[in-house]
Amino acid sequence: MTIPKDARICLSAEEIPKKWYNLAADLKGIKPMLNPVTREPVKEKELEAIFCKEIIKQEMSKERYIGIPDEVREGYVALNRPSYLQRAYRLEKYLRTPAKIYFKREDMSPLGSHKGNTALAQAYFNAKSGITTLTTETGAGQWGTALAMVSNLYGLDSTVFMVRGSYEQKPFRKTLMNTYGCKVYSSPSMQTEYGRKVLKEHPETSGSLGIAISEACELAAQSGGTVKYALGSVMNHVMLHQTVIGLETMEQMKIGEIEPDYMVACVGGGSNFAGFTFPMMGETMRGKNECQYIAVESEAAPSMSKGEFKYDFGDSAGMTPLILMYTLGSEFIPNAIHAGGLRYHGMSPLVSEACHQGFVKPVAYDQTSTFEAGVLFARTEGIVPAPESCHAVKAAMDLALECKESKEEKTIVFCLSGHGYLDLGGYEKFVNGTLESSAL
Repeated sequence: MTIPKDARICLSAEEIPKKWYNLAADLKGIKPMLNPVTREPVKEKELEAIFCKEIIKQEMSKERYIGIPDEVREGYVALNRPSYLQRAYRLEKYLRTPAKIYFKREDMSPLGSHKGNTALAQAYFNAKSGITTLTTETGAGQWGTALAMVSNLYGLDSTVFMVRGSYEQKPFRKTLMNTYGCKVYSSPSMQTEYGRKVLKEHPETSGSLGIAISEACELAAQSGGTVKYALGSVMNHVMLHQTVIGLETMEQMKIGEIEPDYMVACVGGGSNFAGFTFPMMGETMRGKNECQYIAVESEAAPSMSKGEFKYDFGDSAGMTPLILMYTLGSEFIPNAIHAGGLRYHGMSPLVSEACHQGFVKPVAYDQTSTFEAGVLFARTEGIVPAPESCHAVKAAMDLALECKESKEEKTIVFCLSGHGYLDLGGYEKFVNGTLESSAL
């Protein structure tokens, strides 16, 4: 038996990228965050209440490449980096498509998702600056799990505000975070002034990422400097850290002689999409390829498909700077879908600007169709995708079926951002026919 060379393309630990890629160096026309009071560009000093100085420096940077510390690269080995690039031969055969389908396996991290790529970096820089505690929000729980785990590596405490809809749907996420030593609160919570305010006005709310962000930011801002805020998506430094995914993918595509026509990833706040696509997209902006980039949203929170491109708050309480992004409004509360990581009201400013300039094509799906795609992927490739990742699987399948109709042999590469083994409640509903629609 001869195994095709592109069946699974691996890199060695020594080949973990040594630099992160910053799209801000190649994406023209980026507008700064604004102070909501003065409407002037935010100064670095104004962010120090919630972020450490090195994170702020990365957030503001326009350098094309930023070095990855050796300690962080060593930590990436513990997260099973570099991850595989694998071909979906069985899915191709089932679809009877002439298209080639590849997927980047972020599900093989011990955390089960891509979120550790930035959690590790943020924990490292905060610990190095003397911080003792990190706080954050989480939707589906993948990000909260990642921060809880890596905080242990650097002797940090962690507190997570988990969106109530997901907190109730996915109790084992809370258990996992507790196992890592993290304090987890259902958001909105009684732990913060803003949480208490929301509960008083809307006691039955399922919560939102915007509310949870407000609670985490409040905790950090009122700590006197001992607690800093970490976040798993949206802001530039998070996109930066995640580019280890795309940089590895580009090296693997060179080895496999793969020239993608499409790169596809789910998108909520933007982290796995940006990490997967930005290195290649930078080359597109410099005229080196003609790849198309598909960002797959949930119909429950289609910020790019149906939102406005404008300045808005990143949280519900208005504690963050104003960010130019696609947004459904900072007070928007989406349906409590199983893809909790895709329930954010806005989009990363870098992803938003790239979309605004035509480099990104957004599509949105209902969760019933994405779970159908996830089940098919599980039955053909043997991997149960996270509900978020099911959106990328669905889009990749649709592109492959278009190729079947047109008889075009195009190449589709998507990011499998995480596994769904802690999301089986959603799969159970789909299999027994009780999964509800996620559309607005």
